[in-house]
Amino acid sequence: MTEKIKTIWLSCMVSFLLPVASYAQQTALWREGINVIPSPQEALPGNGEYSFDGTVTIKIEGTAGGDESFTARDLAARLNSDFGIEAVVGEGDSPGGIVLLNSGGQSWKTGQGYTLEAGPDGIRIEADGAAGLFYGTRTLLQMVKPGRDGYELRSVSITDKPDIPIRAVHYDTKHHQDRMEYLKDFIRDLADYKINMLIWEWEDKFAYVSHPEIGAPGAFTADEIRELTRYAADYHVQLVPLIQGLGHVSYILKWPRNTHLREIPASNWEFCPLKEGAYELLFDLWREAMEATPGVEYLHIGSDETFELGRGPDCACGEHVDRLGRYSFYMQFVNRCAEYIVSRGRKFIAWTPEYRPEEKIKPLKSGPLMAEYLDLEIARKGLADGYTHWVYTLNPGLEEPFLPYFYRESRHPGTTLENAYETLTTASRSGLYEGMIVASWDASGLHNQVWMMRFVNAAEYAWSGSGPSLEEFIDKYFTNYYGSAAHDVKELFELLNRASYYFMDSFERKVWHWGEIGRTHLPDLPRGDAIEYDPFWNTENAEMVARSRKQLPLMRRAETICRQNIAAGVRHAYDMEVFASIAGLIAHNARTYLALSELENTITRAHKQRFVSHQAVHSALLEAARIVERNLADRKSSFGNLVNVWEKSRVPKGMDTAEKKYFHRQDRGRNFANRRPDMSYLICDEQLLGLEDYLASLRGYADCYARTYLAD
Repeated sequence: MTEKIKTIWLSCMVSFLLPVASYAQQTALWREGINVIPSPQEALPGNGEYSFDGTVTIKIEGTAGGDESFTARDLAARLNSDFGIEAVVGEGDSPGGIVLLNSGGQSWKTGQGYTLEAGPDGIRIEADGAAGLFYGTRTLLQMVKPGRDGYELRSVSITDKPDIPIRAVHYDTKHHQDRMEYLKDFIRDLADYKINMLIWEWEDKFAYVSHPEIGAPGAFTADEIRELTRYAADYHVQLVPLIQGLGHVSYILKWPRNTHLREIPASNWEFCPLKEGAYELLFDLWREAMEATPGVEYLHIGSDETFELGRGPDCACGEHVDRLGRYSFYMQFVNRCAEYIVSRGRKFIAWTPEYRPEEKIKPLKSGPLMAEYLDLEIARKGLADGYTHWVYTLNPGLEEPFLPYFYRESRHPGTTLENAYETLTTASRSGLYEGMIVASWDASGLHNQVWMMRFVNAAEYAWSGSGPSLEEFIDKYFTNYYGSAAHDVKELFELLNRASYYFMDSFERKVWHWGEIGRTHLPDLPRGDAIEYDPFWNTENAEMVARSRKQLPLMRRAETICRQNIAAGVRHAYDMEVFASIAGLIAHNARTYLALSELENTITRAHKQRFVSHQAVHSALLEAARIVERNLADRKSSFGNLVNVWEKSRVPKGMDTAEKKYFHRQDRGRNFANRRPDMSYLICDEQLLGLEDYLASLRGYADCYARTYLAD
């Protein structure tokens, strides 16, 4: 481990220490220079290699159903697109090539195991289900390496299956909508790492026919969702809708026609669970979601963070809480919803059902209990009582605009990677958990590609709790995901990780729940004929000015790393465009502080020249105006570039269509990404400074001074 990483590790003040031995150990494939994520349970490298000479034939033994045929065709296409290897799906008994056999025919949950045998004479993948056969090909693709005369695959014997059968990514689009082609790429990327469920919190990004007001302009239609569901199923990913139930429903209750369903009339956050209309509306939305996702086994109803439950001033919810207790009253709502979902042939998921045998009302057993904080004894008792358990990885943090992968400033211990490692290795080894959910949150408005390392990290340790050390995973990830041409990407992540805290500390970006942070004001304007001026801005903001000076070269370095990796032809090069746009935004933020510092100094110079030289005064005032003009132009350029890059994968945020206008309302969550309906949530703090009005006043003052003293 480098000294730099040691320093970052210690600075996090983590409450646990990973075993020293975990860093000394390496997986068998990694020792041989073979990079596979997730690491197979058992892998024995052999002597020699299989060479991809000429055209490679992929043969399906046994029954070639739709799943097996798709896997074979997809493998052939990927060998060609990723490596330029000619591969065809064929028949016959000729030696060599790749043989695929699904010998089990088990379900998507149980049929995930496979064996892979590779040697100089050929490659054979045998599985006990269609999913396992597909996963064997994903392992194969990661093992292909350049050889002496083309591409080759090291001789190896692999036996593999997951520790946790259901490995889900929570995909949150409450404040943005991605494009269809991006979503398909995203699904393929997740499937490459053996993720088999995408829990899509789409909120208003679905065009509900029963309640057309709720869907945002340009929302996905039912036909488009069905297309994505079928597409995901080909890659053995279940696309599970998450339609929020009790809390987090401002996308429903912001609409005037639905305000009567609120528990607190002044808040659009939460339904009143005693109002029958709430159930009628939710059941309509859930019915449409289920119809749009045929073949999917689950529906997620969210329903966490019910801050207002029992606090309604005009309903009887408070009495129910007093009689039942808050948790039991909550479960009364969840269970009624679960009964409806089960009646439609689905299992239900919600965020907060827990094993609490002492409570009056307990969760139904038709859905999993969710464990955010591991308690293996509780899980054992729940299993004995007939419940299934899923583990939910800890909140990664809501930093803006990057994630705390290697460094974190928080009262909560551990970075994103450390917490997931500790939680998932423990859960996987225990054998007590049927499912895993790794969550993303759209509250801070991060680009979805920022979350990919977190998703892949969870895929690694949900598959195998005895997998690699965290250090090995980190080393593997950057090469595995971005390709062998990638360089300095870990440094890039560290730069953006630390810069996000600088960005959050600037202006008023911490919004409301960080306590008293004060407001950043502009430097004073000059006053009166004598140019009265009392500089104080630089004194008040000295710390942020100093931090800004340090940040600028770091962001230039980040942008350079991105450009170099794009030029090198790395995989997922779009990530580098996104990361460069983030670095550019943070650099603009730093330049704004430096511009305001220079602005005050320049006006101070005009003040000092008042009784020395009218021309010098006017020149200084004009230069002050140019400082503001340059900063406004810089903002437009940096922000415009970011929007252009992000909208390659997203539709314009908060857009209107010819048929519908976007209806924006905030809620009690006061999410950073919902401060504005469009992308300007990222720069609204700069906009709130009022530089445009300041510039107009400054120009007016300079013009007046010139007319008074320089008319001749």
